[in-house]
Amino acid sequence: MEDLHQRLSSAFGLAPARPANGQEERLTVAEWLPLVDITEDDKEYLIKAELPEVRKEDVKVTVEDGTLLITGERKFEKEEAGKRYHRIERAYGSFARSFALPDNADPAKVNAEFKDGLLTVRLAKAESAKPKAIEVKVA
Repeated sequence: MEDLHQRLSSAFGLAPARPANGQEERLTVAEWLPLVDITEDDKEYLIKAELPEVRKEDVKVTVEDGTLLITGERKFEKEEAGKRYHRIERAYGSFARSFALPDNADPAKVNAEFKDGLLTVRLAKAESAKPKAIEVKVA
């Protein structure tokens, strides 16, 4: 079972959970991807990205050439004298998530806010894409 886990981890580019000798050691992961939820209603697309322990200053949202790009970095806390780390499972470092904009999205109307480790990006739909009520007259 351990061999299967090691092969799957290496196939997906993940750091192994334990070294081959079975001893715990300090592990770090070079890249991580924040978890994202994307929803839609009649007016907009809503993207929520979990960014725990990331500062607002370390997050950037850009729209270019039909792509929404979220980039940033979660920095590893400095090691303190007298503190030994036994296990590090949370990932640190730079991240980037990109999403192709839907055809009915308006790239000029993007709003992003960051609060309590949650990045919320609102992408308005183009006026032509919004549903319109049409009055039906009875003759």
